[in-house]
Amino acid sequence: MGVVTDIRSGRSPESVEGAVHRAASGRSGSGGVSLFWRIFSLNAVGLVVATALLLGPVTVSTPVLAGEALVLLGGLVLLLAGNALVLRYGLVPLQRLDRAMATADLLRPGSRPVVAGPAETAGLITTYNTMLDRLESERAAGAARALSAQESERHRIARELHDEVGQTLTAVLLQLKRVADRAPEDLREEVGQAQEATRAGLDEIRRIARRLRPGVLEELGLASALRSLAGEFTTHGLTVRHHVTGELPALTPEAELVVYRVAQEGLTNTARHAAADRAELRLQPVPDGVELLVRDNGTGLGDAPEGAGLTGMRERALLIGAALTLQPAPGGGTEVRLRVPVTRRVPVTEGPRR
Repeated sequence: MGVVTDIRSGRSPESVEGAVHRAASGRSGSGGVSLFWRIFSLNAVGLVVATALLLGPVTVSTPVLAGEALVLLGGLVLLLAGNALVLRYGLVPLQRLDRAMATADLLRPGSRPVVAGPAETAGLITTYNTMLDRLESERAAGAARALSAQESERHRIARELHDEVGQTLTAVLLQLKRVADRAPEDLREEVGQAQEATRAGLDEIRRIARRLRPGVLEELGLASALRSLAGEFTTHGLTVRHHVTGELPALTPEAELVVYRVAQEGLTNTARHAAADRAELRLQPVPDGVELLVRDNGTGLGDAPEGAGLTGMRERALLIGAALTLQPAPGGGTEVRLRVPVTRRVPVTEGPRR
């Protein structure tokens, strides 16, 4: 089974306020009385009945006769059974709340226990749901600030790698070229090897800079950036097929960056951990937005705990209200789906951005 992260299923403020008002007025979500009055009323009825019988024709002898003991014992059993039933049904919502609290995860928001039961229980569940709403909102805001700072730092590092380290290695290559022209014949091979190592290091620096700061995303758009990403991950041991439609609903820059980063992290996990030789990258419009699919034929998710990469994908999905699903792929492997909602479906064509 896949795990879905979707913050769009949260409760509305109006429903929370209504539940709080009901709890404050002493009524549960189903219109019942409080647990206190239920138990008090049952005990009061039992005591009133017992007093009425004792003041009437019923008497208790000393010592107590067998028939009288049976009557008293029967009344006590009935009173205890009534209390047990009232507590049993009154505490069921608390048991549901306990299970909800034990399984709550802010990275998988939207799930809320139903406000039901006596007034005290309904008030407690309402308070818990309101607390979850606030925590999820604060976590989303904090994650947005953290990821914004992270992207800014990525851009800074990429710029320094390209401008500082890249230029330094380029100067080293030029110096090695002059050394190779003047070097004796027996040293030219070693100088040539140093040139190749420096050139490989320069290519790696440029590749890292591109991954840190996807310039093609800013210049050519999301579709071209994903096609470029698929080509970058296509190596001798892994073939990445891509299907990215040219016309997509208009997405915000934040949503485009989230889609790109999720695709990048999904392909990175495939290349590093999945032991796969084929992968698929697909981006297509759906009725309520766009959907990104990253699928491989590797070893699958297994029982390993989620690492920082998957956690980062979930946090990014939360920022734009997207639904992230991780599940086994048909025929083996792993399938990552990211469904991004959009409010307007305006087709846009690819091209340089101004």
